[in-house]
Amino acid sequence: MTTPQTVGIIGAGWAGLIAARELETSGHSVEIFEARDRVGGRTWTDDRWGMGLEMGGTWVHWMQPYVWAEINRYGAELVVSPYTDEAYWITDGKTVVGTEDELDAKLADIMSKVFEGSRKFFPFPHDPYFVLNSDEVDEQTKEEFRAMDQVSITDIIRNSGLSQEEIDLADSYWSAGYQNDTDKTSVMMAKHWAALSDHRLSLLDDQTLRYKLKDGMRGIYQQIADGISGLIHLDTPVAVVKHDDSGASITLRNGEEKTFDYVICTVPVGALEHIEFEPALPERIQKVIEDDWGCKGFKIWIKIKGHKNIMAYAPSGHPIALIRSEYFLDDGTTVCVGFGPDRDKIRLDDVEMVQEIVSRWNPDLEVVDSTGHDWGTDEWTGQTWTTPKQGQFVMTGPQSLGETSRLLLAGSDWAAGWNSFVDGAIETGIKSAREIGQRSGE
Repeated sequence: MTTPQTVGIIGAGWAGLIAARELETSGHSVEIFEARDRVGGRTWTDDRWGMGLEMGGTWVHWMQPYVWAEINRYGAELVVSPYTDEAYWITDGKTVVGTEDELDAKLADIMSKVFEGSRKFFPFPHDPYFVLNSDEVDEQTKEEFRAMDQVSITDIIRNSGLSQEEIDLADSYWSAGYQNDTDKTSVMMAKHWAALSDHRLSLLDDQTLRYKLKDGMRGIYQQIADGISGLIHLDTPVAVVKHDDSGASITLRNGEEKTFDYVICTVPVGALEHIEFEPALPERIQKVIEDDWGCKGFKIWIKIKGHKNIMAYAPSGHPIALIRSEYFLDDGTTVCVGFGPDRDKIRLDDVEMVQEIVSRWNPDLEVVDSTGHDWGTDEWTGQTWTTPKQGQFVMTGPQSLGETSRLLLAGSDWAAGWNSFVDGAIETGIKSAREIGQRSGE
């Protein structure tokens, strides 16, 4: 027989909203505390340039099981990002012009080097530590797994007999993907993404940069929030969380204290330093908070004069690693999305600076506007998506505080599957709600 529980949830992103919905469906009571003035977390469909622009998470796919279930639940529709007509890539200081197909063909050969071992290390992609935890796996493979976590993308591409062009393309691709310089990354994330994509670059690209929601992420996360009966407190940051084997409490920054049977914290690692935990979080998690993930980059939206169906790559040393066309507006402009590894190297709304960067690919591309949101300096986030530095992959994935703790961690940082995406956030929201349900007799 189920015993109804009271649950305080910190954060109204996907993990928090999903956990709240699932808990209420099972008869539990929830109350959500969100530091921002909106719901959605690191997904934020903002109204800019007369359209809904995704400041954070954007792309989804039917091979991402948790988000696909939500897309069907709420009747959302997909639209496809454009297949580009012209591609540019900078190598050895020069710009090469070709097609997207030509670029993909070059990248496919390169990525086979990066993905090598993905089947051995991740036989069950949604159980990323199976190799380390299974008694059926030999010790040599376990040691290879740990050792590979210390290897960077740069180590792989510079020791695989690749040409300078191939090295520059791989560096460009993963500078954008990791949101960091490739010499600081754990190659295990790339291998894990490959395993989640049937070890195929084409499917990986489809899952991460091809399909998005017609009405934006807001079209789903707002529906979830609207369906929750419990209170959602906006502009309500949490200062202290106390927890033991009998319950948990939240102290807000205004001094008010709330007591619950359980607390679920969905705050990203980059912002956990703003909350005091009593007792302290386990040492392994404290170390991640102290060291930060590797995600130091940015996402930028760039408006270009004319309808230009393009994509472009640039290696280390160039502030923007990747841009590609996303929308063609009625005013005759093109909206491109871009990514880079270092948010300190760009001002997202500085059109003159962005123009100088874009001109390195093609001086005929005229930038008329640019925008974005600096997630790294955002007090309530402190990071973009989760990307591990060397030695950190073994610290991502599910993080339990023990069977007796009334504090649970959720959010995409701790997902077993797509831990850099909305899919991972949903996964942890479902699992944390299920864990509370199981403990209460469901």
